Amino acid sequence: MSVENPQSQGMSYAQAGVDIEAGDKAVELFAPLAKKATRPEVRGGLGGFAGLFALGTHYKEPLLAASSDGVGTKIDIARQMEIYNTVGLDLVAMVVDDLVVCGAEPLFLQDYISIGHVVPETVAKLVEGIAEGCVRSGCALLGGETAEHPGLMAPDEFDLAATGVGVVEAADVLGPEQVKAGDVCIAMASSGLHSNGYSLARKVLLDMAGLPLDAQVEEFGRTVGEELLEPTHIYAKDCLAVMAEAQVHTFCHVTGGGLVGNLARVIPDGLTADLDRATWNPGAVFRVIQKEGRVERADMEQTFNMGVGMVAVVASEDVDRAMAVLTARHIDSWVLGEVRVAEDASAPRATLRGNHPRF
Repeated sequence: MSVENPQSQGMSYAQAGVDIEAGDKAVELFAPLAKKATRPEVRGGLGGFAGLFALGTHYKEPLLAASSDGVGTKIDIARQMEIYNTVGLDLVAMVVDDLVVCGAEPLFLQDYISIGHVVPETVAKLVEGIAEGCVRSGCALLGGETAEHPGLMAPDEFDLAATGVGVVEAADVLGPEQVKAGDVCIAMASSGLHSNGYSLARKVLLDMAGLPLDAQVEEFGRTVGEELLEPTHIYAKDCLAVMAEAQVHTFCHVTGGGLVGNLARVIPDGLTADLDRATWNPGAVFRVIQKEGRVERADMEQTFNMGVGMVAVVASEDVDRAMAVLTARHIDSWVLGEVRVAEDASAPRATLRGNHPRF
C-alpha cells in the first residue's frame, strides 16, 4: 500500500506560516492611524517602496540627525497583558528624544515590526501607539515594515524598532562644545521606568517578589502591570520650546546607563556636572525595586533613570526662563546641579552627591 506524501500537493507561503492576507488586513486597519501622523513636507502616501520628505529651502546650513532604537524587554509586559497601544509611544520617545539632544527637530520616523504571527488587530494597535507618538513629537510616520517570522518567533511574540531623522541648523547644534562652567542642570521628571532596566525590573518584581502583573501594589496605586507599562514621556516638543526661549547648551536623554552615565556624554573635558540627590525623590517604582531586590544604589543609578528623564544644561542667567517654559507645559522640573571646573584631569564628568529625602 502506498502512502501519499503530503508535500506532493505542493507547499504554499501560508502553509509555511506567513499570512499575506492578514498582513494586508493589518495595513488596511492602521493606514488611517498612520495618515494622522504627518507633516506638510511629506510627499506621496503610504504603500510606496520609500517615503518621500521635502526638506525645503529655508535652511541656511541644515544638518540631518538620525537615531535608531527599540523598546527592549518592556515588550514582554505588553505581550503578557495583551495591551499593544502603549509600547509604540515608548518606541517613538526613545528615538525622537535622542534626536533633540543635539537640538534637532524630529522630522520623520520609520518603524519595523517583527512578529511571530500577524493578527491584524494587534499590529494596528501597535501602529496606533507609534502614530500617536509621532503626533506628540511633531514628526511624520513616513513608513515602515511589518515582517511575519513563523518558526523564528512564537505566534504571540513581537518586537519593535524604529529610525528617526531630524534637522538642525549647523550654527545651532547643541553639545559638549557649548557647555561652560557655571551652566545649570535642570531636571525634567520621568513618567516612571520609561524603557530601560526592564530585565532587572522584571527579575525583581515578577520573579523575586513573585508579583503577578494584575497584583495591586499600594505604593503604585495601581497594578504591577499598569506601572510597568506606563509609557515613556516624549520630551521633544518641550525641549524645542525651551530652546526657543532660553540659552540651552545641551540636553541629556536619560536612558540605559542612568543619569550620571548619560550626562557625562555631553560634558566636555575639564568640567564636571555636580548633581545633588537631595533635590528630588525618586518615585515609588524605584523604591519598591530597590527594596524587593536589595539592589545596591550604584546598580539602581546605573540601570534606571531614577525619576529624571531629561536634563537641560542651560546658561545660569536663563534658568528661570527655561523652568517657566517647562512649568507652562506641565513638566515637573527642578535645578539638579551645576557644571563646575574639574578638580583634576581624572575627575568624572558627572557626579551625584548627598541623599534623596525619602529613599
